[in-house]
Amino acid sequence: MKDGNRNQDLETQPSADWSGGRDTFKVRSNQLTMCKGLATLPATCLKSAKDIKHKIGFLLQKPESQTVSQKQTNKETKRVVSAAEVEKWKKSFTALMNSEDGREVFAGFLRSEFSEENMEFLNACQEFKQVSAAKMAVKAKLIFDRYVEVDSPKQVNLDATTREETRQNLEASLSASIFDEAERLIHVLLEKDSYRRFLRSRAMQDLCLLSTGHSTGTQQQQKKTAGG
Repeated sequence: MKDGNRNQDLETQPSADWSGGRDTFKVRSNQLTMCKGLATLPATCLKSAKDIKHKIGFLLQKPESQTVSQKQTNKETKRVVSAAEVEKWKKSFTALMNSEDGREVFAGFLRSEFSEENMEFLNACQEFKQVSAAKMAVKAKLIFDRYVEVDSPKQVNLDATTREETRQNLEASLSASIFDEAERLIHVLLEKDSYRRFLRSRAMQDLCLLSTGHSTGTQQQQKKTAGG
């Protein structure tokens, strides 16, 4: 019996591989012990462990997506603008929105926050006011279905009352002012919320450094030219 037990113990022991030294032997022994421990766990525990692993993997992927978006934002902020222009953007949301460069930079920041639908909606509203009467009905329906309708692909944050009023405007009569109230509310939302985060963002910090450096270099070049 003792010999039988001894043979059984030898069969269950991990095979020693000394090619990697003592540390390799310890690692393989630990792996075998861990596998035995997992085999004794209930199936529900193993399923829960897999679910947790999946969730952790998903969370670890999110920073990568945000990094890509941030790189895109930083790329867009490399457009050289004057330090004076950037100062205007910092002091006034209206100045930012009235500047083509400012809107592009701000749109890049919104993409990094996955909230670009707000800027897209404002742009669509501005374009709508420029379309001919013949195309107005089709354009209005597209904007409503894409941004205003509940569960639309890029639904913007509007209260139920404004959403319903916009629907009634669309059904009643066509005019360039159909989306005016919705546009005003989204503009306020961007100014009170996203714009404040933008001012504190890395994108804005980088833009300030770029514009300041460009202005300094331009001044030095002008001095050299004048001195020459």
